[in-house]
Amino acid sequence: QVQLVESGGGLVQAGGSLRLSCAASGRTFSNYAMGWFRQAPEKEREFVAAISSSGRGTLYADSVKGRFTISRDNAQNTVYVQMNSLTPEDTAVYYCAARSGAMPLSHQSDYGYWGQGTQVTVSS
Repeated sequence: QVQLVESGGGLVQAGGSLRLSCAASGRTFSNYAMGWFRQAPEKEREFVAAISSSGRGTLYADSVKGRFTISRDNAQNTVYVQMNSLTPEDTAVYYCAARSGAMPLSHQSDYGYWGQGTQVTVSS
């Protein structure tokens, strides 16, 4: 069992930045690839970014490529997403997810563990 707790969400103006964190506990963190997903109001949850268990491989949704950076610190059992140049379209609840395995993947069904989410609101 893996427990995930996100933090770092909040209200930011368009063009601003936020860094989300996800603290993991329960199992060996370095055995899990990690992902970030988001769900905007009245929309389905969508993939944002993922990182391999080692941290050497990353994957991004086209909508955030060049603006968001995912990283992890296996010593601290934490995964991050640095979000820059935010727009109102980035407003959503952001979820951290973990999957047993090395590869960063983009499908929700590949992830077995989920956090409760953190709200990000970008004002225009």
